[in-house]
Amino acid sequence: MSIVTRQFSKQLHACRHAVLCWLLLAAMPPMLQADDPPAAPGSLSAVDHPNDVGNAIDLTWEPSPDDRPDVKPPRVIQYVIFRQEVDGDGEWLPVGEQTYGTTTYSDKQVERGHSYLYRVVAVSPEGARSQPAATTEPATPTMQWFRKDRAWFAIIVVFVCGSVVLFISLAKRGHDLYVRPIPGLEAVDEAVGRATEMGRECLFVPGIQDINDIQTVAGLTVLGRVATHIAEYDADLDVPTARSLVMTAARETVEASYLSAGRPDSFNEDDIYYLTDEQFGYVAGVTGKMVRDKPAACFYMGAFYAESLLLAETGNAVGAIQVAGTAMPSQLPFFVAACDYTLIGEEFFAASAYLSGEPFQLGTLRGQDVGKLLGGALLLVGCTVMTIAVFNPDGTAAAIAGFIKNHILGGAGFLP
Repeated sequence: MSIVTRQFSKQLHACRHAVLCWLLLAAMPPMLQADDPPAAPGSLSAVDHPNDVGNAIDLTWEPSPDDRPDVKPPRVIQYVIFRQEVDGDGEWLPVGEQTYGTTTYSDKQVERGHSYLYRVVAVSPEGARSQPAATTEPATPTMQWFRKDRAWFAIIVVFVCGSVVLFISLAKRGHDLYVRPIPGLEAVDEAVGRATEMGRECLFVPGIQDINDIQTVAGLTVLGRVATHIAEYDADLDVPTARSLVMTAARETVEASYLSAGRPDSFNEDDIYYLTDEQFGYVAGVTGKMVRDKPAACFYMGAFYAESLLLAETGNAVGAIQVAGTAMPSQLPFFVAACDYTLIGEEFFAASAYLSGEPFQLGTLRGQDVGKLLGGALLLVGCTVMTIAVFNPDGTAAAIAGFIKNHILGGAGFLP
């Protein structure tokens, strides 16, 4: 009897366990199968990308209901974008993919004037795709003639360019445009006078670049001023060049200077000569001549590279007065350290306008100054407004700061 009782007790326990498991399964929500697709994204829209030449369409859609950070494991890992050309063969082609949590895409593989329809599907980790969200109206990329997001930039450019044109016009009419004195240029008279008193020559190096380099052109302008003083003082001039075209241009410049000084017979074209195009071969020739002839004044005006220190140190060793000018940032420290006067960067180009007095150069220089003044004023005003906006985020300064950030510096358009 005890054996029957034990068997009955075991069967009763098993039945009770089965009933409990059934109740638990009944209370649980239905499990998704591995190949069940995620819910479809919604409300897809396609519009022409603004401020372009008609080569992009922007898409925006609502995320799939399964694209939520609280769903573990994730039900959506990416969105796939399909495109159909309205006048094409009707085939839907995949054009791009976006990761989960992203609801925008820019299709940059379209042709201007063609119309397109789009679909977006959500993809599960197993590769199952949802029903597509589709556009109902075709989108057509078009070209905009003006970029409205750059309207303020256009106004600033027009203002600066207008200033340049205005000052050029004033200079051509004979108005005296003020250019601040440049100490390096004022030292030219002193250097040439010292060379004349000592009976030694003046060395002028117009850089090692060809005539198509703007620094070489600026250097030749300075050469014209130096040659004029040398002609007036009846001093000796030596101009070694590294390019044949520079040699020809330098000869024309020096000859014109001697003519303007009233001493054309003193001009000797052999004083301006060609050495070699090879960088350090040219430097070896110039420094060797400096050591032998010991010029009293050395002028370095143009584009220079590693040879700048060799030339400046050699000139310093022979005791010459040295005036240098270049727009090469990496070589300026060497000239500053070894030369008596250095025209730094824009001073070098300003020297060209200062010496020549040519209306186009003077007007351009003054117009650039206006642009720099405008840029500095905008920078000062912007920093002040942004600082005030930090301490008073609800005030007028905050509104002005937002306008500067979104409209002047950003792409929100000309006005709110």
